[in-house]
Amino acid sequence: MAGEHLPEERIRASDADRDATAEQLAQALVEGRLDLAEYDKRLAAAMSATTLGELAPLTADLPPAPGSARAPVDLAAVGRAHAPARRWRDFLEPWRGFASLAVILGGIWLVTSIMAGELLYFWPGWPLGIVFVITAANALSGSARSDKDTPGDHSGPHTKA
Repeated sequence: MAGEHLPEERIRASDADRDATAEQLAQALVEGRLDLAEYDKRLAAAMSATTLGELAPLTADLPPAPGSARAPVDLAAVGRAHAPARRWRDFLEPWRGFASLAVILGGIWLVTSIMAGELLYFWPGWPLGIVFVITAANALSGSARSDKDTPGDHSGPHTKA
């Protein structure tokens, strides 16, 4: 029995084998060959695989990874592949300050109205109206976004030359 060799699909997978499969799946995600749900499903299966036979079907319908199997995955490219989900966050970000101000000023107005025993003139409408116009202008013009959030911009201090 010592001279017998196991078929390749029954050989135990190493960490390097699982990592190579994960890199190939990440490349397929970046290229749009896999959607995020399929990528997550296959990645979980790759990380829990114990044999090469379990890894092979996960990438059988994908083209071979370009270059070396050990080439690093560009995580920034994987992140940019999901930019539409980030756009909603970018759109709502300028409104956080406005909402906070509205809650604070509305709370002050409510407390003073309760203390007076009647509903007072809604004075927070004036400052909130001004802040609303400024926030809306910034949100529509896009000037509220900082340069570091711009996709593809790698001019920060941590960029490798």
